[in-house]
Amino acid sequence: MSPRIELSVNAGDWPQEAQLLETVRPAVNAAIRAGGLRLPDDAELSLLFTDDAEMREINRQWRGVDKPTNVLSFPGSEISPGEMAEPMLGDVVLAQETIAREAELEGKRFEHHLSHMIVHGIFHLFGYDHVDDSDALVMEDLERAALALVGVDDPYSN
Repeated sequence: MSPRIELSVNAGDWPQEAQLLETVRPAVNAAIRAGGLRLPDDAELSLLFTDDAEMREINRQWRGVDKPTNVLSFPGSEISPGEMAEPMLGDVVLAQETIAREAELEGKRFEHHLSHMIVHGIFHLFGYDHVDDSDALVMEDLERAALALVGVDDPYSN
């Protein structure tokens, strides 16, 4: 089952919406499948594509961190891993310059790193986190499994 995806491009040098959806849909579906994520039939997901300036403002406002980051997730409701999600899964915000810079530094294709950030953001919506080492290992294993489904190499291999 795939959620209805609302996609917004606010800022940044992003590909056209149709091209973005070619990366978004498989990444979202892979996260759901690999994670065994439980969502209702009427599930909705919002993805906001923006630039570092807007991401910095969002990060400052919501996390108290005055710098851009690659991805932020805002769950529609607080759930624990394994629980059924509410219809509004939440919002995932992605920063183009940060993702592009990280992809270049790590020698990865932009689309592959974007897929990773989408998968990462989805798992946060479903209650997964990486605050401590054991939680990080669980989340990283799920990300590896999801990314393998879309042909993206292990992002943690280096």
